[in-house]
Amino acid sequence: MNRKRIGILYICTGKYDIFWKDFYLSSERFFMQSPEYTKHYYVFTDSEHIYDEENNSNIHKIHQENLGWPNNTLKRFHIFLQIKRLISENTDYLYFFNANLLFTAAVNEEILPPIDSNGIVGTLHPGFFNQANRDYTYERSIASSAYIAIGEGTYYYAGGLSGGRTQEYLELCEHLKKQIDEDETNNIIAVWHDESHINKYFLNNPPHTLSPGYLYPEGWSIPFEQKIMIRDKSNPQYGGHEFLRKKENRIIRFIKKLFPG
Repeated sequence: MNRKRIGILYICTGKYDIFWKDFYLSSERFFMQSPEYTKHYYVFTDSEHIYDEENNSNIHKIHQENLGWPNNTLKRFHIFLQIKRLISENTDYLYFFNANLLFTAAVNEEILPPIDSNGIVGTLHPGFFNQANRDYTYERSIASSAYIAIGEGTYYYAGGLSGGRTQEYLELCEHLKKQIDEDETNNIIAVWHDESHINKYFLNNPPHTLSPGYLYPEGWSIPFEQKIMIRDKSNPQYGGHEFLRKKENRIIRFIKKLFPG
């Protein structure tokens, strides 16, 4: 059997490694369970050890420094492209999942882009599915490469889940890296970072669209079947937003290197 290869892109630098184990176990249980598919996880992290990396050959740990806020999110496409050749040669489809996602129901072929599509997949933002265009929080500064004019755009997409056929998704990554670099040269950061840029890309390249049920916020009630839950980062169980975003003091990290354990 010529099995299709699914690549899963996952970033968990700093404190975000707290989410990895549950994400991985839920993906193994619910995501692409047909024997027609194989899954490989490309985990970008600065953690010394992540769950089951030594026992499962489908987990590939790539060292990634904690870039701090907002670069951990703004420059995720830069991060992915560091292993462009590896994923280009070893996957047929690529999907990026935010660190705090958790599969709660079966997710299978419906997540794949149709054969006759442009090969890209996007997910509707759960906070905007029932909002008017004027309420979408697109980047409105004309100076940014992510700029979308008032009145343009049919949907508002979330940054937390995107994907598609490998080559087409890598083209998306290259394009968005270029846009973000252009903004940086001009001392501009788009209002919602990578999400602003991906909305601009989807405006010009409409994706195969997944419902907000694939990004269902923990504790919410929205009219979609929950497939993937967004775990609430403000929950004390995970330490809260400030804990998760905190970049460890460089002096402390240096001391840890000198005196491990």
